Amino acid sequence: MQNNSRDRELVEKLLKGDLKAFDSLFEVYAQRLYGFANKFLHSGCDAEELVQDVFVKVWENRTKLKIDASFKSYLFTIAYRGILNRMRSEKYHQAYLREAVFLSQETNDALESVEYASILEQVDLLLEQLPEKRRQIFIKSRMEGCSSKQIAEELHISVGTVDNNISAVLKLLRTNLQKELLAVLMFLTIHSI
Repeated sequence: MQNNSRDRELVEKLLKGDLKAFDSLFEVYAQRLYGFANKFLHSGCDAEELVQDVFVKVWENRTKLKIDASFKSYLFTIAYRGILNRMRSEKYHQAYLREAVFLSQETNDALESVEYASILEQVDLLLEQLPEKRRQIFIKSRMEGCSSKQIAEELHISVGTVDNNISAVLKLLRTNLQKELLAVLMFLTIHSI
């Protein structure tokens, strides 16, 4: 809760173009974003570049920031979209195909044709269709690595409500991505923080 009020204070200053507030937000979140990006991109240089891109976008769009919205969720959403864009490139597409083949050999599962970039894109499209609160809960849980208790406290809802929303999103993903179910489950397990 204290982080939220501190973030809110810094975002208010950032709205007015305060460079020190921007630097403070960078100090708080850069390392976490780096870890998140590196987990997907498997490259320190690319992860650093992504973090810089995220904060460039924050600065460029600072006048559009919403004081009442979670700044952390905003950052991780930008990062997630940046990761998707990078993974769509041929370099990452091929790397994830190789990873899928390696995993299939290791686990004897039929994952040879899994294309992670395609799955991520499908997941992203499904997440965009969710109600804002449900999407926010799911992103906090699966992409930011927050516990149900942390999410409940931050959003002022019960842990049961958090868990029910996460279950509903997982059910939606299972229903809409039946062919890639195993790969989606791996994505949600392997690539969560």
